[in-house]
This record gives sequence, C-alpha cells and structure tokens, in this order.
Amino acid sequence: RAFYSDGYRLGMKVAENSHSKTNLFEAIQEMYTLIDTMIDSLSEYASKQKQTIDCKKGCSWCCYQPVFALNYELDYLNEFIKRKFTKSNLEIIQKKARIKKEKLKGLGSEAILKSKHACPLLQNGICSAYEARPVACRIYLSTDINTCIKFYNEPEDKNSFPSLLNFPMRVGRMINEGFKAALKQLGWDLNELRIEEVLINIQT
Repeated sequence: RAFYSDGYRLGMKVAENSHSKTNLFEAIQEMYTLIDTMIDSLSEYASKQKQTIDCKKGCSWCCYQPVFALNYELDYLNEFIKRKFTKSNLEIIQKKARIKKEKLKGLGSEAILKSKHACPLLQNGICSAYEARPVACRIYLSTDINTCIKFYNEPEDKNSFPSLLNFPMRVGRMINEGFKAALKQLGWDLNELRIEEVLINIQT
C-alpha cells in the first residue's frame, strides 16, 4: 500500500501542474528515481549478505524478450530518444522496430511471450536508452545469469525461467500502478503497448 501510495502521489502531482507534458515527464523521472533508489538499496543489502544480483547495464539476456510498457512511459522514452539520438541513429532504431514488429505479426500471446528477438534499442549488447527504459526493464532482476542464458536458449522449456527477485518486481509494479491510477482519475487515456510498436512512429 505504501509503494502504491507513493506512485499515486507522484501521478497526482501532474494534476497540480496543469497536466503539461513537461510536468508529466518530471513526475515519471521522479518515479524512476524512486524505483532505482529502492533497487540500489536492495543491491547493497544483498551484497552485505554475500548474495549477488547479476543484472547491470551491458547484460542483455532479457533484452530479447517482448517489452510491454504503458503509453506515458513510452512517451517519456520517445522524448528522450528525440533529444539524445541523431537522425541516422533514430532511423536505425525504427528499422529494427519494424523488423521486430513484422516477426511478431500474427503470433498469439503465448508465442509472443516466448519469442526471442532483440529490442530495437539494443546496440552492441547495451541499451542505448538505458536512462529512460520503462519500469518493466528496471525491475527485472536476476540472481543467477546462468538461468537467464538458459531461458534465452531454451524458451520452450516450461521449467526454465530466470531466477528473478520477487520483491523489486512487486514494488515497482505497485508504484507504477499507483501512478497509473492517479492519471486515470485525471482522465488520461492509458494503454499498454510493446515498445517496438511505438518506436516505429517517433517523429523528429
């Protein structure tokens, strides 16, 4: 409840500031910072307990799975890309996005979840928009990289799944759910999309 309330409070800040895109993006950045701070504290605690969290920038085994995000997260991501990327880099990303969307075209939900195609933002094994990645990417934390590799190589194995930490996933989702609830209350039209579906249409 506390984490949900934190997200809700951040979402309501948008209403207090005239619903502008600038204020929305500031609230999203504050939400991401809250989630990242929680994960940093968890990582520090795990280290003291001689446990490891193998996820870090440059580890990309999970970047071949479909990524779903709410449209306000994707708006934030698009704005980051437009500010930080060159026109040629953007064209490369959009080409990759079109290719991934075409590969997943016509597949059922289960087949999509099992699919392994690189995120359009993945460049040389690193997320090129790491600072603006959606909540789903931030809270997906594994304690054993070998389970991630196995899950990548054997997607059909129902017993193969990354050794994910439940706590950050639940906390991150609750914060985002609270944020979403506040925006819905304010009349925002919200929906969830795969990341490549939005990257295709970025306008410089």
